[in-house]
Amino acid sequence: MKLDRTWILNRLRERSTWLGVTACLASLGIAVAPELRDAIAGFGVAAAGLVAVLTADHAD
Repeated sequence: MKLDRTWILNRLRERSTWLGVTACLASLGIAVAPELRDAIAGFGVAAAGLVAVLTADHAD
């Protein structure tokens, strides 16, 4: 698979990409700072909700 600029830009426009990035970052935070896991998980859920609100659904 050739990773060109168009392919990357198309992936960055997808809601699932941003929800996945948010989930990955939230899970990394839990591993790094276990004493803050509830706050980090809450932030991850809030960030995922914000992504869902701000991105459009495509009827493709």
